[in-house]
Amino acid sequence: MIKRSFFALSKPRLTYDLLDTSLQSVEEIATPGSLTLLLPEEINSAKKALIGPGDAVKKGQKLTLYNDSTSYVLSPVTGTIKAVESYSDDLGKPAAYIIIKADPSAKEEDQGTQLKETLDFAAGYLGQIPGALPFSTLTDPDYHIRTIVVTGADLDILCDTCQFVCSTYAEMMVAGGKILKAMTQADRLYITVPENLSVQVNLDGFNVLKTSSVYPSNLPVMIMKDHFGKVLAPGTTPEDLGVCFIRPEALVSLARAYDTGQPVYDKIITLIDKGGKRYRARATIGTSISKIFSCFNVQINDRDRIIIGGPMRGFSTYTVHHPVTADMDTLMVQDADVVPEISDRACVNCGECVRVCPANVPVNLLVRYLEANLYEEAADRFDLESCIGCGLCSYVCRARIPLYQYSRLGRYELLTLRENA
Repeated sequence: MIKRSFFALSKPRLTYDLLDTSLQSVEEIATPGSLTLLLPEEINSAKKALIGPGDAVKKGQKLTLYNDSTSYVLSPVTGTIKAVESYSDDLGKPAAYIIIKADPSAKEEDQGTQLKETLDFAAGYLGQIPGALPFSTLTDPDYHIRTIVVTGADLDILCDTCQFVCSTYAEMMVAGGKILKAMTQADRLYITVPENLSVQVNLDGFNVLKTSSVYPSNLPVMIMKDHFGKVLAPGTTPEDLGVCFIRPEALVSLARAYDTGQPVYDKIITLIDKGGKRYRARATIGTSISKIFSCFNVQINDRDRIIIGGPMRGFSTYTVHHPVTADMDTLMVQDADVVPEISDRACVNCGECVRVCPANVPVNLLVRYLEANLYEEAADRFDLESCIGCGLCSYVCRARIPLYQYSRLGRYELLTLRENA
């Protein structure tokens, strides 16, 4: 919901949506004959690849590109690799994708790996389960994670997938929380819950944090400030202070994996169509999102916008063949006729972005440096690293400059520059 002052003398107020209780059923999307798995690693032609076209794979088999690779995916089906190709993600980072053609005659048997309830094993085998548990953070020796916060309150407006998982699979989520706490030896488990949520849920073992309905109060940096009394310094993250935020579906998937003795591959996704109607689907990781659109008769036309995530913090994809991923909670479709205009016009210095910014970043000055690719200067002089990624600046910009995208790309490029220094 969006509220704006009639006289425009106060900040516009965006509020989170509560769980749509009328949408109880989840539509099962059949596993297609071909799956595309995204692997966050660049293809290096100088190295000998471990996998390639024509290779047979089994369900649950761990797939890596090279002997020294740390990134991996699990095959959700038994079949044959049809292609291993390069692509660039939404930030331009080189990565790889693997296309697997399923064998319909194969028996539905998992690879047979025995699951051990240890953090190192889970990080090396369960890192791609639905919900995308951040094992790289949990196992990083530079972090000392003592507090785990489950995001039961969705981070973006219009989204309610996390609320749905919490209310529908509360028992499994609690079980997954106990497993993860034992693995990580974390001291405390918290869960964020919308303050106005009417659904009663058993959250045994969790400390409940009631969050405000006003956006962006559910973002991790705001939770740190409002509930833990810790204001993050520029360039630092909650993980630097020993706090890790995870999705509720990650805990559900973890509990299901150890309950069944094998990984799970089906992701819950909320689809919001052009009219704002919600649908709930469960699809195998690697399924083309076009299958979800077809299931609910959502027509995608030329120049329509497909958004992965919410309207404030999501990103657009150029193809209906983008696969379902472990961290995909929401899909949105905007009709071409109502897609907000984006321009490369110069800033008009209205100051709206500065007034609305929760972190008091001088966005009107920052964007000038980001447009010129001066990322170090943007961080040193105009607080690039203080941006919390809420997207409010883009929402209020009268010149229709994609300020959020500039900031997001700028923070990524700054990190890349420092890593390569």
